[in-house]
Amino acid sequence: MKPTTKTLLALVMSATLIGCGGSDSNNSELESKPSAETYACDPSQVEVSNTLRTYQIMVESFVSGDSNIGHGTGYGTSHHNGDLQGIIDSLDYIKATGANAIWLTPIFHSAPISGQDHWADRLDATGYFTSDYFSVDPRFGDMATAKELVETAHEKGLYVFFDGVFGHHKGNVVASPSGLKPEGSSNPVSYPGSLDFYKEVATYWIEELKIDGWRLDQAYQVPTEAWTEIRKAVDEASQSVTYTNSQGENVHPLGYMVAEIWSDEDYIAETGYGPTGNPALCSAFDFPMRYRIVETLAASENNTLGRDASWLANGYDTHDKYPEHAKPNLMLGNHDLVRFGDLLQRGNIAQPSEDEYWLRHKAAFAFQASYTGPITLYYGEEIGDEVPNFDVKEASDTCAEKGLCDDHVARSSAKIEGMTGDVLTSNQSELRDYVAELMAIRDANPALYKGSRLNIVAQDTTYIDLKTYEDNKIVYAANLGENTINVTLSSEQLGTNDDLVDLMSNQVVEIQSDNYQLTLQPFEARFLRVNPN
Repeated sequence: MKPTTKTLLALVMSATLIGCGGSDSNNSELESKPSAETYACDPSQVEVSNTLRTYQIMVESFVSGDSNIGHGTGYGTSHHNGDLQGIIDSLDYIKATGANAIWLTPIFHSAPISGQDHWADRLDATGYFTSDYFSVDPRFGDMATAKELVETAHEKGLYVFFDGVFGHHKGNVVASPSGLKPEGSSNPVSYPGSLDFYKEVATYWIEELKIDGWRLDQAYQVPTEAWTEIRKAVDEASQSVTYTNSQGENVHPLGYMVAEIWSDEDYIAETGYGPTGNPALCSAFDFPMRYRIVETLAASENNTLGRDASWLANGYDTHDKYPEHAKPNLMLGNHDLVRFGDLLQRGNIAQPSEDEYWLRHKAAFAFQASYTGPITLYYGEEIGDEVPNFDVKEASDTCAEKGLCDDHVARSSAKIEGMTGDVLTSNQSELRDYVAELMAIRDANPALYKGSRLNIVAQDTTYIDLKTYEDNKIVYAANLGENTINVTLSSEQLGTNDDLVDLMSNQVVEIQSDNYQLTLQPFEARFLRVNPN
């Protein structure tokens, strides 16, 4: 098998990110004067995007709702028979996790080329090398089912994002309804020659199905000036249609776009966000922070581990490299990364049979819940899913056949209670309920998702932030270690003499001699609201 471009890039980018430091410089090199072509990020859209709690679905590995269709092959260890009906059937479960949006990996038709081998068949199942950008892959369903999925999700209060691959394709692309095709080679395509084609793709699904926007695969393949044009087209298309949301209101699709650029903060800024004053994209996944989370609470794919609380604070420092309009989106994993549970095992840190395995998951989710900006969960994370016996790296010459390459292994079969026949363990159910509780706390406290952040402590195993939005003030206090710790916080540090109320236990922490005393159990996180008297 020849590695895909994405596989090769993943190896390079992963190595680049390991140990990358935060920036101590400003983003002056990204500043530019507004021009006639400048198209600003929409403040109202940014305001809503802060609230996003997106649940990512790898379609072919998720749930089979129609036994008559399915790819039956693919990368990873799943059944490879997932389809759109399976997602429709699972929407209540997804909503119950606390998510308010779903992101589907590409569902567009990837037509086989005559005589292609089984590796190409597997690649087709991922959807990332499309043939027809304007039709649904019949192995996933049809247009009517896609429409039902979007409408049902909207009725349940879930935004819907499709996955846009606007920089490469399968090589047998059919023309758009207006007769356009991408130009240049298949990987990557050429711009600006391909711009009008991909603008048509991006707007077609908003106008036809009223999706709420796009996750953008390998966004670095598209020039920043082209992203500005595509983003503008998406906004205009979103404003041209409406749908009825779960509150019975007529609303426009959100038009949110988030870039996948698997690299460090400099490259994300350069190829995704563009310069201050002349935005390309307004949001990108926060890979630098993701690596800091796993290197602190688990281990990275290259087995870097054992970082302390200051490494998480350093992750926020990387945002200094971004232009003013940047809105990072934090995830723990995705379909190209190793699951958090498998990383715990690879680092010889904890096994699913041990309490620490579940406590470290909770700590990672709690940090994500405290993050300002949109966040994304990957299916199965909410139950601490892992691939049994995947605790070492599989050899590169055998991993693809077994579905155990690092960028394939997380594509395991979904375990949806009441849908897939899986019986969750008490630990899995407890983690799922904890995630839902975190998401409810986040939803109720704008200081968490759009507040300013003041770091109070980031040393050894203690991490504490004060998050503030108007009169909503939340202290996020976390113990990142295996020993109980006691923390003293002064009224001066928190800027208040008011009581603190624990949002999980409802315990009141009163001030004593101008100080607050907190006890944090191993890997415990506490969300304490400053409660005006």
